[in-house]
Amino acid sequence: MLTRKQRELLLFIHERLKESGVPPSFDEMKEALDLRSKSGIHRLITALEERGFIRRLPHRARALEIVKLPDAMSPAMPASRGRGFSPNVVEGGLGKRQPPREDSHSDSGSDSVAIPVMGRIAAGTPIEAIQTHSHTISVPADMLTTGEHFALEVRGDSMIEAGILDGDTVLIRKSDTADTGEIVVALVDDEEATLKRLRRKGASIALEAANPNYETRIFGPDRVRIQGRLAGLFRRY
Repeated sequence: MLTRKQRELLLFIHERLKESGVPPSFDEMKEALDLRSKSGIHRLITALEERGFIRRLPHRARALEIVKLPDAMSPAMPASRGRGFSPNVVEGGLGKRQPPREDSHSDSGSDSVAIPVMGRIAAGTPIEAIQTHSHTISVPADMLTTGEHFALEVRGDSMIEAGILDGDTVLIRKSDTADTGEIVVALVDDEEATLKRLRRKGASIALEAANPNYETRIFGPDRVRIQGRLAGLFRRY
């Protein structure tokens, strides 16, 4: 049994997915339901997830999928299912280094792996990121370690002293953990993603820029989720 607000939010997400294939932002949900803060949206999303109506997808800021609708709304799954971001892009074999084939006679240096580019990441003020699999890039296999990888286009200049410039493409190794001092993709409040250096300060997590014009942001551990660690960088001249 859903409350009126839970039902309204579920219908709004469903209709937006049908229209564009992309879930609405938290600001759009807040405005549509006439709520004062995004914390109310967080509570409604959690309630819908606990009741099995939606699912949050990993490795993306605006990551929602409709699992089912109440019988009174529709007996079938929404038509938008599968049209937007697919978690298999990151969780499946794409972007994962495969062992060499025994019958392969090509030079190892020419081997490459298709890595999905999953949108943009902010090296500056956090933005909604990892929105969709837009295209792939070929990466030399010897640049990859074990595990799965994805790429993001950098927007902003907060990491310039770490050699990461606006317009670069960063290669990210998928991981939900990182050591202090590593450059990571961090998801803040399940909504905003940013590329920063991770520092642990007691029970808190600091996201540190590599540019003196940006302040270090400090969060409680429950507000930050690690999405991956920096593994490489590509630049066009």
